[in-house]
Amino acid sequence: MHEAKPSRRPAQGGYARGEETRLRIIGAAIELFGERGFEAASTRDIAARAGVNAPALQYYFANKEGVYRACAEHIANMVWQRFEPVVQSATETLAANADIPALIEAFIAIQRVLAERMFLSPTTASQRLFFVREQTGQEPAVASEILQTRMRAPLNRVGIELVARIGGTRPDDPVTRIRLLTLHGQMMVFNVAPRSALVLLEWTQIDAEKAALVQKTIETQTRALLNLWNQERMQRDVAGKTAPRAKRTRD
Repeated sequence: MHEAKPSRRPAQGGYARGEETRLRIIGAAIELFGERGFEAASTRDIAARAGVNAPALQYYFANKEGVYRACAEHIANMVWQRFEPVVQSATETLAANADIPALIEAFIAIQRVLAERMFLSPTTASQRLFFVREQTGQEPAVASEILQTRMRAPLNRVGIELVARIGGTRPDDPVTRIRLLTLHGQMMVFNVAPRSALVLLEWTQIDAEKAALVQKTIETQTRALLNLWNQERMQRDVAGKTAPRAKRTRD
């Protein structure tokens, strides 16, 4: 794959209209890459769906690889704008050595944003397919690299630290990371297997009321698990303190 050239921007006077055209192309490309995959989505079809001619697409992005990179950057930037405040708040909570209830609330706040992105965002439908294809590993690696660096890594980093602190495990312990995956996995099934979820629930769609029910149920389960892991931590701490004393008594 050839390295994508940087996208071009119109000079000063035409910037606003040029940026609108650029975003329209990106929106159309996200839809087509999601529907057909990178190989099957042609620049001609992307341009047609965006309502521009092929030379216009080449002007802004040079080639299809450039369009694909721009799609990943657009998604990463847009998603991170929503997550950044809760991630920053969670980071400050950790730095302040807050108590367990505050740590749990910080984790729940992140999950609420995940739920909002998944169920209420109007762009989720087209982006979902883009994400699913990217996750299969069959698409160009550049999207995974961008999404990992700009969005997933900072989100996972704070999530791992919260789960580790609450449960008394190490951040690098596989148990900590499995726990984080299972907590977020409660929602991911609605993203990666929406049809199966709807069939099981006997729903035709997830409207705002149903989304609220899913979110409330997941939040209740998440609180229960985090509190359970914290209780196990406290039991380990107590056992660790009493074991040497019991040994001295026997001696």
